[in-house]
Amino acid sequence: MIRENQQLLNRLHVLTDGIILFLSLPAAFWVRFYLLPGGVISVPLKQYMLLDVFLTLALLFTYAAFGLYQSFRKTPLRKELLALWSASLLDMVVLLSFLFVQHWVHYSRWTLAIFFALGVGILSCKRVFLRKALRRFRQKGYNLKHVLVLGGGEAAQAYLRAIDAEREWGYNVIGYMASRRSRSANAPHYLGDFSQLEQVLDRYSPDEVISAVDLEDYRRTPQIIAACEKAGAKLSIIPIYAQYMSSRPQFDEIGGIPLLNIRRIPLDNWANAFCKRTMDIVGSLLLIILTSPVMLVCAAGVRLTSPGPVIFKQKRVGRNKEPFYMYKFRSMRVNASQDTAWSADRDDRKTRFGAFLRKCSLDEFPQFFNVLKGDMSLVGPRPEIPFYVDQFKEDVPLYMVKHQVRPGITGWAQVNGLRGDTSIKERVEHDIYYIEHWSLLFDLKILLMTVFQGKFINSESLRGR
Repeated sequence: MIRENQQLLNRLHVLTDGIILFLSLPAAFWVRFYLLPGGVISVPLKQYMLLDVFLTLALLFTYAAFGLYQSFRKTPLRKELLALWSASLLDMVVLLSFLFVQHWVHYSRWTLAIFFALGVGILSCKRVFLRKALRRFRQKGYNLKHVLVLGGGEAAQAYLRAIDAEREWGYNVIGYMASRRSRSANAPHYLGDFSQLEQVLDRYSPDEVISAVDLEDYRRTPQIIAACEKAGAKLSIIPIYAQYMSSRPQFDEIGGIPLLNIRRIPLDNWANAFCKRTMDIVGSLLLIILTSPVMLVCAAGVRLTSPGPVIFKQKRVGRNKEPFYMYKFRSMRVNASQDTAWSADRDDRKTRFGAFLRKCSLDEFPQFFNVLKGDMSLVGPRPEIPFYVDQFKEDVPLYMVKHQVRPGITGWAQVNGLRGDTSIKERVEHDIYYIEHWSLLFDLKILLMTVFQGKFINSESLRGR
């Protein structure tokens, strides 16, 4: 039943999108030439309507290519809206480029701009409303997706906890099958062992089968696949090594053999790496120029208030576990424990001027030169000194994954409050999320959050300076 409902919803989705887009251009024409002042009609409405037919069909095709008419039950709203705006912008750029080259008809650029804002704006509002409506329907027991779970171990329990925590996804577990009953008090209805799978599939006709078998039952996977294909049931498999995988794994192929990359890192793509490095170079140069007067004052203050070097250099572990020296304005008296000792808010080693620098995060400004050199990035996991890397890599799961990208002045963990005396494990989780979900927009978001929080943030209380 869910398949028929989904098909009907998709058709209505396409139809209403088409109607909204088709009506948006004459509405934009009316706004430009009848509502706004100074409009002179050089191209009649009839000519715009011919363009409207082509543009509506092109946009609907692009929306479909961007996956906007697939099931978005588990897709975050922000991703759907981002795809909508990206697809619309792509078509508008192509249209304007074509009109510029051909010079056939001189359409009003303001009319096309209003069409874009009006059409995409209404489509966005429609999707927000649809999400809220479907969420309410699903919470009341409508538009549910009925699933059968195979397995009774930890993987199956984790899946059940996930869908139970997100009721608006609209999943209904009709039961589970396993070699033996689960001892969990929250387990759903037990439907038997794997030998009865074909009969259960024929009886319940689930919308989806979730295979979450443990290692001891992994040998039954061919039997499970054969039974689901025979019944025409959609099968999704939770790998037995799911706990070690990222949420967005990547597949390669060699000689017809699929290879699963456990961790997908967008910055392994040279184009992504080039864009990020370009942003780092341009951003660090601008910041060095803008902050140079402040840095001169800070350097003079450090020199006049305590003996020793102006710049404090400390060895840190960077990308690919390569060591580098990170720069700061010295905020402490020269001491012998700078490579192993933790610094705290109240630390006798701090100078009075150094305390001021740290409070305002002015001591971080020399790291712009680290970014320019290529040792660091504006955004990334905070680098650690070798002493603590050797300690954390033994105690904190996945800690060394952070060294697959350049360390940063600020990062996703820091803007979420994970700095100073906070959980190393949580910081690593945030760092890995950033690494796996990197994008230029994500970097800009972190930079803006850093600025609005009022300072560059360090995650380790900047030990031993």
